Amino acid sequence: MQPEYASAYRELYERHWWWRARERAVLAVVRRRHVARPGDRVLDIGCGDGLFFDRLAAFGTVEGVEPDPLAVSANGVHRERIHVRPFDATFDPGHRFRLIVMLDVLEHLDDADGALRHIRRLLAPDGTLVVTVPALRCLWTAHDDMNRHVTRYAAGELRAAAGRAGLAVVEMQYLFHWMAAAKLAVRLKERLLGVAPGTPRIPPAWLNRLLETITAVDLRGGRGWGLPFGSSLIAVFRGREPGTADGASGRPGHRTDG
Repeated sequence: MQPEYASAYRELYERHWWWRARERAVLAVVRRRHVARPGDRVLDIGCGDGLFFDRLAAFGTVEGVEPDPLAVSANGVHRERIHVRPFDATFDPGHRFRLIVMLDVLEHLDDADGALRHIRRLLAPDGTLVVTVPALRCLWTAHDDMNRHVTRYAAGELRAAAGRAGLAVVEMQYLFHWMAAAKLAVRLKERLLGVAPGTPRIPPAWLNRLLETITAVDLRGGRGWGLPFGSSLIAVFRGREPGTADGASGRPGHRTDG
């Protein structure tokens, strides 16, 4: 993470309409798909400064792993529960987790398959994994370059990567449907004018509220519409026993239980 981005991240997370909308979408999916039990452990991969910990605490004891030291405050309130180190096969906290969240992290990894296989090992037998990623390579903009993304995912690509890791799809859907058109417009503008991206900033209060409202309506309706596009993907996975077929469709919005 670039230093300027790191210093602005807390305020963005707490106030920017996109971060607020993503948090609500993730929490809605977790509440719908995961039943917490006493003694549960929760892992937040790519947790930054633990800004999501307080909300995740409703589902168990939370810890996180963050590879970028710039993203973690030395005196942060959750610092003792954050492993500042790479997330790879050497990460072994000594226990499994019934809930793992990985929010906009997978697209940064050169070995996404390896990361998902390791998550499968860390996941309790009846555990739940929730993943968000930026969607569709046709929506690639300079913002992806700035954030050092390796790729953007179509639903079928994310489903295939999870399947190779032994994870079964429970639910998958595109998010931020209206932003797909906005991303295409930005991409065209960049190609025509060569505009370079800057660090994201919080819009004026009235616009921030308006975009948050538009996105809330979009997220509520999008789950029922099952639209095959959006600027992000959210997916819920569970572990699959060896030799067991993944019965979930790669079609976004498809749900296999509940």
